[in-house]
Amino acid sequence: MHLAKSLIAGLLGMAFATGALAQKTQLIVYTALETDQLKAYQEAFNKVEPNIEIKWVRDSTGVVTAKLLAEKGNPQADVIMGVAATSLALFERNGMLEAYAPLNLDAIMPAYRDKKSPPAWFGMDVFGAVVCFNTVEAKKKNIAIPTTWKDLTKPEFKGQVVMPNPASSGTGYLDVVSWLQLWGDDAGKGGGWKYMDALHENIGQYTHSGSKPCNMAAAGEYVAGVSFEYRGHTNKAKGAPIELVFPKEGLGWDLEGFAIYKGTKKLDAAKKLADWASSKDAMILYGKNFAITAQPGVAPKLASIPADYESRLIKLDFDKAAAGRERTLVEWSKRYDAKSEPKK
Repeated sequence: MHLAKSLIAGLLGMAFATGALAQKTQLIVYTALETDQLKAYQEAFNKVEPNIEIKWVRDSTGVVTAKLLAEKGNPQADVIMGVAATSLALFERNGMLEAYAPLNLDAIMPAYRDKKSPPAWFGMDVFGAVVCFNTVEAKKKNIAIPTTWKDLTKPEFKGQVVMPNPASSGTGYLDVVSWLQLWGDDAGKGGGWKYMDALHENIGQYTHSGSKPCNMAAAGEYVAGVSFEYRGHTNKAKGAPIELVFPKEGLGWDLEGFAIYKGTKKLDAAKKLADWASSKDAMILYGKNFAITAQPGVAPKLASIPADYESRLIKLDFDKAAAGRERTLVEWSKRYDAKSEPKK
């Protein structure tokens, strides 16, 4: 009798354990986060929510953006995390996002979140433009360190500048948007396009990754790589012979942001991830990689990033950047795509 009871109890225990395991919710999260950041974010979230499993679908910003737009009629994603806010604003224009005010929304600076209430998206951290300048190669070629964007159009930089393609890379897109917002667009005739025409003369290659230009400059393949501050900071910290240049005219920037995909069948789990992603604990993790987090005063100062970095960021209109994205990329590709690296 006791044996039968203990057998039944054991079987019931196994059933409960199996049930608990089966309750794990899988969230499909589309991301453009750097691969070396995913594990830390996932582990920290799972300490709080062990029953929600994240399945990352990772690619560069341009690819993720195109994929989400293409899947609009048959959505696959539950959450979009670590994708440029200029792309999130575009998804919002297309009615693809579920508005939600996460638990920690009030701590996020208004400039770094969607203006609507509740917001369609919120920011995690800022990534901004930097030029990685190889001092060893520059000395060999007698090229002086640039201090402005316009310096990169000087004749001595011919073939020595590499930057990301804005159709593939969020970093490339923030560069193009900032130049157009700084110097004018005017349907392809403005000062921003004139600047890019001059810069194009000196471009060795347009890459499909925002990190790659800094990596190439760090390796001495090119003198100047237009990239973003996190990659510049990490390469310099590893001992690469580069100086980080923050051009005086102003820095383009974007936010890595978070949004819930409209129509997700895992809404409760998606909201839990949003609550965590907006928390101070998450912001502390973002601050290990970025100089500015959407909650102020969290990120420690990164070596080689100037103290007034935030004040150098240009005033950015996310909705304008989203509205003009398609036309801007068509114009850019028509003019400059011939120098893009081959796609894999």
